Amino acid sequence: MRKLALTAFALAFAGSMFAAAGDASAQSKKRFIAIGTGGPTGVYFATGNAICRLVHKEAAEGRKSGRKHGIRCSAPSTGGSTYNIGQIREGELDFGVAQSDWQYHAFNGTSKFEGKKFGKLRAVFSVHPEPFQIIVGKDSGINTWADLKGKRVNIGNPGSGQRGTMEVLMKAHGTKTSDFKAATELTSTEQSKALCDGKIDAYGYTVGVPNAGVSVATDGCGARIINLNSSVEKKLVSDNPFYAFATIPKGTYKTTTSDVTTFGVMATFVTSADVPEDVVYEVTRAVMENIEDFRKLHPAFVNLDPKKMMTDGNSATLHSGAVKYYKEKGMM
Repeated sequence: MRKLALTAFALAFAGSMFAAAGDASAQSKKRFIAIGTGGPTGVYFATGNAICRLVHKEAAEGRKSGRKHGIRCSAPSTGGSTYNIGQIREGELDFGVAQSDWQYHAFNGTSKFEGKKFGKLRAVFSVHPEPFQIIVGKDSGINTWADLKGKRVNIGNPGSGQRGTMEVLMKAHGTKTSDFKAATELTSTEQSKALCDGKIDAYGYTVGVPNAGVSVATDGCGARIINLNSSVEKKLVSDNPFYAFATIPKGTYKTTTSDVTTFGVMATFVTSADVPEDVVYEVTRAVMENIEDFRKLHPAFVNLDPKKMMTDGNSATLHSGAVKYYKEKGMM
């Protein structure tokens, strides 16, 4: 679909070149990159579009100062982490946002990527922490993982990071989909409304804090986030380097009347070794040189630290374009 869209754009673009032949050399240097994100209400979507915004901010075309990199960027809504990694492998996406655990599994050929190792996957930087959250209906009577038995639970759409983490947690707890009254596969855009409408009793969501989609349920219809800090979660964190415990502070949402303890991953920004070094360099530079602006584009970005972004959550090899920038700035 992206190929078709780019082909159509290229035809229109070619027409404009005939109309402005004098500017042909500059136009021919333009490059179009696509960043895979997630649901339109999630932080992944905000992340991809924030990166595009900074790439475009840096562009010199039409201005006296800036970078003459010629890069134009789009960040469409997608199915999420594993979908983005798969489309990067296929060459349909140039970059993508993905949970740190799925970056690890794809690069090492483990979990869902067993037998499908993506050795050309490359890390660029990490972004925000992403606690995995179980959001439950106001009158659902759910206070622990065990209480999910016999309830209607949204386990997430196939290809999403939250679906992957939900399946990991289910396996660790010895829970099967048949243990639920219903196991739905709603997207992150659909799940909060479904909870408020009484169509499901709970859903799992891996997302940065705060999140507009979660607030639809918590602030809109009294939903709550439950603790996930049992011995099962402690073993997952102990056994896996890409997991860590996280705290959702009291007051984050209207119903967060005390701190919530859960575990989670990092959101990471990834690409392929096949993406040119200069493109990755320019994208990395655009973000790092405008980090103050980036921090203002979403509450989840407030505490971003470039030095930690270079290392935290990144298990795949760093792309040479990112390494070039980090070395240039004395960060490596």
